[in-house]
Amino acid sequence: MSASTHDPRRSRWIPWAFVGGMGVVIAVNLVLVYYAVSTFTGVTVPRSYERGRGYDQVLAEAARQDALGWKAEVTLAGGALIVAATDREGRAIPGRIEGVLLRPLEGVELPLDFVPRGTGRWSAEALPAQRGQWEARLTLFGPDGTPFDIRRRVMVP
Repeated sequence: MSASTHDPRRSRWIPWAFVGGMGVVIAVNLVLVYYAVSTFTGVTVPRSYERGRGYDQVLAEAARQDALGWKAEVTLAGGALIVAATDREGRAIPGRIEGVLLRPLEGVELPLDFVPRGTGRWSAEALPAQRGQWEARLTLFGPDGTPFDIRRRVMVP
């Protein structure tokens, strides 16, 4: 009969491999939790209850804007934000435009000073300091002062 030469010290590292693997999983999860909690305030809309009660007004405003049939194209190129607006038949809309470039998560606003570039076209110098996604929040005032809200996302390279 042969004698068994099993050395119990040889497999002592196996439980520690499981402990180490779980330690890595826990460390990664703690890093993810830290970044999730530290980068988002949790507040997306101040006074959300009051705003929710006025949602019928939001729907009425959206219906009014849809009835206008106006469309706007917003582009960011060469350090300028360019807006072109047309009505339902594709004719240019005269008027004036005002607004800001907004970085919603950080609350950074860049005011825009629009200059007319022909009927239905405007441009404003826009040189955001940070790259990434910005939101153009604009209001077009038509020839009779009718407001038209424009919200478009633009990318800053």
